[in-house]
Amino acid sequence: MVTLASRIRLEDRECPLSTTVQHVGEWWTLLILHDAFDGYTRFDQFQESLGISSSMLTTRLKTLVADGLLERRPYRTNPVRHEYVLTELGRSLRPVIVALAAWGNARLTPAERSMILVDTHSGEEVEPVVVDARSGRRLDDSDTYAFTAGPAASDAMRNRYATRPRPSREGV
Repeated sequence: MVTLASRIRLEDRECPLSTTVQHVGEWWTLLILHDAFDGYTRFDQFQESLGISSSMLTTRLKTLVADGLLERRPYRTNPVRHEYVLTELGRSLRPVIVALAAWGNARLTPAERSMILVDTHSGEEVEPVVVDARSGRRLDDSDTYAFTAGPAASDAMRNRYATRPRPSREGV
């Protein structure tokens, strides 16, 4: 059997996108995290909400705990029952989940959207965007913002960004 790590290029192993996808790229993981952001903490709550099998849910929860995204805490002693609470690291993924949902909603008409993000004080729908913290400008323009090799980049990663094609606006 070929392991996943053996199929990944060296520069992908150090790429923050690849390592992030390794932790949260499985779709059940994203859905469990989404439920955790909505306040679900208990095994039966996740299972009922998602319609996921016990064995799959157990596996995904163990991985989320091992990756430091959820913390497993006892909430009852007789019999022992545990809840799964977002850690600081897990909570830091909320903007990613929000951005993914916004991307999906942007491809639907307002009437087709089954879930929207609202301001809890006003009830008004909000439009999530990813912006540069310094300038406030949107980061969805690949002519203005591009990845490049960082200080810890290997030679392979530096080569990747030294030789990459530049985005083209043709046909846009």
